[in-house]
Amino acid sequence: MGIVAADPLRSLGLEAILETEPRLEPLVIELDKVLSLEDLSAVLLDERSTGGKLTEVIARLRRDRIAMKIIVMGEMGDPDHVQAVIAAGAKGYLAETAGESEIRMCLEVVLDGSVWAPRKVLARLIDAGGVQSVTQPQGQLSGDSVENKMTPRELDVLRLLMDGRSNRDIAVAMGIDEVTVKAHLGRMLRKAGASNRVELTLRAMEERRTAMGQAPRR
Repeated sequence: MGIVAADPLRSLGLEAILETEPRLEPLVIELDKVLSLEDLSAVLLDERSTGGKLTEVIARLRRDRIAMKIIVMGEMGDPDHVQAVIAAGAKGYLAETAGESEIRMCLEVVLDGSVWAPRKVLARLIDAGGVQSVTQPQGQLSGDSVENKMTPRELDVLRLLMDGRSNRDIAVAMGIDEVTVKAHLGRMLRKAGASNRVELTLRAMEERRTAMGQAPRR
């Protein structure tokens, strides 16, 4: 995984975090070298290193290396900006102030094929109806709500997912190992008809939001 950062100290810090991930071989590189590395499957991109041309850089990288997974680190400002970054082709957006646990969580989600974005942005997408294609990829799904399909133990996993926890955090919180967490997730995805954990989480969040909106006021 490539690391492109404007600050050498940031590069060193990110490299130290990524070195502990068994699936990754971190490599600090310059932006103009990214496309020259054929075996580079993912890149962690500091927004400050793009010279104010972030979306153009993402679009160019995706055009030439469509399978490359791009995670952007930048200022957590306007949600419209974050949405534009995701729309340009990034698979994740992290605040530059993100801690080690959040960075690990983002990597886990993106490498597993999902999209990572700040919780407020996901909620904003739900409110705007912008996640329709994610929450219902193949038309309306029939049957009970996501939560009604889950066992009590799976509900515990789902609540932790909605809290933004990684597999490792869920394992610690529930006193089980990560293999068991992944087994729970696999069953939960099949029950819900979801393709990944982000879709499952968004659907559960949307159902809960809808239920709260329909609850009688006192």
